[in-house]
This record gives sequence, C-alpha cells and structure tokens, in this order.
Amino acid sequence: MNQEAEQKFPKEVQDLFNKGFSALERGNLDYAVNMLTMCVEKQPDFLQARKFLRAAQTQIFKKKGENALTHHISFITGLPVYLRVMMMIKKGKGREALAFIEKLLGKDPYNLKFLVAFANAAQAAELYDVGIQTLEVASEEYSENIAILNLLGAMYIKVGKITDARKCFDQVCTFRPKDLAALKALKDTMALESMASDGWDKNAEEGGSYREMIKDKDEAVLLEQKAKSVRTEKDIEALIIQAVTKIECQPEDMNAYRSLGRLYAEKKAFNQAIEALNKALEINPGDAEIRKAISTTRVQQFDHEIFKLKNAGNVDAANAKELEKKQFIFDELQKNVQRYPNDPRLRFEWGFMLYDNGYVNEAVSEFQFAQKSPQHRVKALYYLGLCFKSKKQYDMAREQFEKACVDLQVMDDTKKAIYYALGELSEAVGDEKSAQLYYKEIYQADIGYMDVAEKVDRAYNG
Repeated sequence: MNQEAEQKFPKEVQDLFNKGFSALERGNLDYAVNMLTMCVEKQPDFLQARKFLRAAQTQIFKKKGENALTHHISFITGLPVYLRVMMMIKKGKGREALAFIEKLLGKDPYNLKFLVAFANAAQAAELYDVGIQTLEVASEEYSENIAILNLLGAMYIKVGKITDARKCFDQVCTFRPKDLAALKALKDTMALESMASDGWDKNAEEGGSYREMIKDKDEAVLLEQKAKSVRTEKDIEALIIQAVTKIECQPEDMNAYRSLGRLYAEKKAFNQAIEALNKALEINPGDAEIRKAISTTRVQQFDHEIFKLKNAGNVDAANAKELEKKQFIFDELQKNVQRYPNDPRLRFEWGFMLYDNGYVNEAVSEFQFAQKSPQHRVKALYYLGLCFKSKKQYDMAREQFEKACVDLQVMDDTKKAIYYALGELSEAVGDEKSAQLYYKEIYQADIGYMDVAEKVDRAYNG
C-alpha cells in the first residue's frame, strides 16, 4: 500500500488513526491500542495503523515482563477464541478471523501460535501485506522458526518480493538441509529470481512493504525507530537528537519537550526526563497529562533504583525504597485529586488507593462520585460493592453489584469479577444455591477463572 492509497481511507478511519498515533506519541498506550484497534477493524489493510498498533501492544506487554509461562497461560486462556479462529480460516473467512486473532495478539503480541494464526488468517483474506508486516516483526523474535519463515516466504512470493522469499527459504534449508519441500521451494524461488530482470521483483523498485507508505526516506527511518518495541541505544540517541533539534527551532513546542522526556526515560536518564517534562509544564501549567507523565517517570525511576538495589543484594535499602515509592504514589494522587476534584478518573483511582490501604469509608465517597461518569460507572459500582462487602453490609453490596451487571452484556473480565463477588456474597449469607448459579455462569464462559472449576465440581460431587 502506498501513501496515495492510504489517503483514500474514509475520514472516520483516518481520524481513528490520528487519535491513536497521537496517543502513542504521548505514551498513552492503552488509548492508542483502543483507537488503532478500531481503525484496523474498520480497515484491515491499513498497514501503518497496524504497525503502530503492534508497537503499542508490544510496549505494554514488555512492561509486564514476558517469559515462556506467560505465553503458555495466554494460549490456554485464549484457546476458545483461537479454536474459533482456526475454524474461520478453514472456512475461508479470513477477514473475520483477523479481527478475533487481533484481540489475542493484543494480550500477547509475541505468542508464536497467535502470530502463525494471524498470518494464516491474512493469507485466507488475501491481505498478504498485512501478514508480511506481522511476520517480519515475528521473525525478529523467532529468527529460526520454520513455520514463520515458510509463511513469510510464501507471502513474499504473492506480492512479488522474490529476493526476500528466496532468503527465507534459504534459511529454512540451512536449518533443515534434508527437507525436500524446503529444497524445492528454494529451487523454485531461485528460478523466479532469475526472471526478476524484467522488473517483477518489487524490492529494489518499491523499497519494501513499509517504506512504500512514506515518500521521504529519512522520515521512514525515524518512524521505524519510533515504532520499534525494543529500541537500541543508537535508535534512542537519534530520536533524542531529533527532539532537541526541534526544540531549538521551536522552543515553545510543548510536545517536543514531552517526546524528549519520554526518550530520556527510555534511556534511563530519569533526571533529564523529568527536567524536560517540567519544561513542557512551564509552557502549559494546566496540562494534566504532563503532570501524569512526570509522576510516571518518577515511578519508573523508583523501579529502576529498586531493581539495582536488589541486584546488589541490598534488600533492606530496596524495601525502604519500595515504601518511599508507595508513599510517593499515594501523595501524588492525593495532590492531583485536590487539583482536579471533578475528574472522575482521578476520583476513581484515589478511591481504589484508599480502599487498597484500608480506608474503606473514605473510599466509598470517591467511588460514589466516580460512578456518575459513564466511563467509570461499572468499576466504581463494583468497588462500592466490595467496600460494603468488607463492612459486612451484604444487602447494599449486592445492590451495587447488580446495578453494575445491568450495563454488561457479555461475560468479560469485569462481569466475571462481579459474578464471583456475588457468589461469595451468597455463600456468606448461606445461600449456596444462588452462589452456584453465579459460579456456573462464569464456569461456562471461562473454566480457568479463579477457583470456579473447583467450586462447581465440589457442588456436583455433593
């Protein structure tokens, strides 16, 4: 897809992309994922949107910390959706399958099974560039995976990138020199490559799937550096130089300072990051997002210092720093609520902080305010219910949980938590029958949730 084609996307799709990209620039990853997911659902072949979506997803995932167990758990919990996707692919419903597998990749963008399923769905939908884009990222993580290399090679052939296809099959033959199918694929691709003199190979002419979207090569390099989920020191330095240069030309550009702050934080130069963000705040003192970025950076600095202390074996100092971090978070949130008393998000977060620290009555007041916001209503009602439950005011707790359920049409994680709480309430008042009804609802949607399988099985076993 080239830039001219991209501009033909509907305005609604372009608006979603612009919102998502701006959020990614600001470091608001969750909002970026929401906007860009909606964008690719409406326009599955919007490669630039999908590239930045994957970048946001991988940044979120990396922050949580990945390991082999993480991938195993995400596959088990996503198995029903995964099986549904495989059935769709088998029936040739590639575009439908893409939307479902994208949700799984949102939770685990490095899961090998999800990545292969995504590529197969893209192939079934004949959206080869979409499949190539995701597989190219996957090949960085799984450079010796035969399934990834074979799929990528086959898709390169579909779009006429014969040299890239030949490289993939060459790698497969290196890993499996006795694989007859791989040897045949390599031989066929080499034959096609020899015919590339007539211009069929698009690599030299078009410069690759992503650069097709951008006229200016230097801009392409910088955007690629921004989109990388794991950037090298060289990448970060290049982007810092770009941000500093922009500030020199436009010293009142608040967003340039904000970008510089984020880059310094990524480099672990936290004091410089906070200094840059404070400059942005001087330009616009009322910007709540910048204040939030400063707080987030300070927390990252705490985490980095705690990590170093633990590695050095200084457990007491690490524990002291952990307490200092918790106090900082508590104090900052309290200050923000005082600054913006009508912000329901802050009031909800403050309520959660109070509840988590045992200030239940004070938390009730915050959740009661936050529930007035449609965006926070359900979760505020849920935590109100938990507050009343902790005070053994079971009738009022039930009322809050039931109000929250009215707005939930599907059995998502929030509804599971509410039903589980209702089940516990029912058990607390001796109503085992009602408790089992709630647990069974969860059981039928997600057998692995909490200990519902044990509770339901125990009931059936008398």
